[in-house]
Amino acid sequence: MKTSLFQNILRILLGGFMLLAGIGHLTFQRTEFLAQVPRWLPNNPTFMDFVVISSGVVEIILGLAMIFWTKQRIKVGIALAIFYVLVFPGNISQYTNGIDAFGLDTDLKRLIRLFFQPVLILWALWSTGVFRKNKTQ
Repeated sequence: MKTSLFQNILRILLGGFMLLAGIGHLTFQRTEFLAQVPRWLPNNPTFMDFVVISSGVVEIILGLAMIFWTKQRIKVGIALAIFYVLVFPGNISQYTNGIDAFGLDTDLKRLIRLFFQPVLILWALWSTGVFRKNKTQ
């Protein structure tokens, strides 16, 4: 079954956001993304930078796949949803450790941010047609 025009627009928009975030990991937001590396991971600066860079590369790949790999859109949507689940501990760490980044400079702002992760997960799944009865691609 095909996805609707609205789903396709939102899929491409989410893919664009992922591309921008991935590029940010590698360039202009690299320091900000360091704030989201969970503090229970090794506190070695080289390792933390590797986490930021590698997650940025994954975001770029997933963003491109969301936009262009339409024949596998359901698998890509599931992969992106899993990615959002896997990076969620970084958001929790930012909240529990009171780390400022991306304008999240209060506990309330960091707490509110946590509630957007399920929205991203649902967006990835819905926009790629995962919730359709017939999951043919």
